[in-house]
Amino acid sequence: MKLNGTELDEQIVDFSRLTEIMNDYGFVLAGQWDYERATYDYKFELLKDVYYLRVQAYAIEGDLGGRHARVKLLTPLLGKHYYPHGVEYGEKEQFPNNVVQKSKQLLHNVSAALKALPTD
Repeated sequence: MKLNGTELDEQIVDFSRLTEIMNDYGFVLAGQWDYERATYDYKFELLKDVYYLRVQAYAIEGDLGGRHARVKLLTPLLGKHYYPHGVEYGEKEQFPNNVVQKSKQLLHNVSAALKALPTD
């Protein structure tokens, strides 16, 4: 499920600052990055179901292993994990209302934190 209208779509930010903010809100980068792309995950566990809120970014200046990389954010995704197949984002997926609302709130908070950063 794409979460449109979050104000994160197409935003360009410093990668290290983005990572700090995402960490502050419980998103994990872990090993989900290479020199051009990164994915931040927020995990929801409800009974036997697992959902992931994903924010993806790709480098537009520098590389993500360097000190001065800038990234462009993509439309956030909400997906349901199916063991052992992986995460599905399809329109046919059903998501609990509390997961959708919490996802929107998290994305709003991240967006507000990014807006509060000093401009370079």
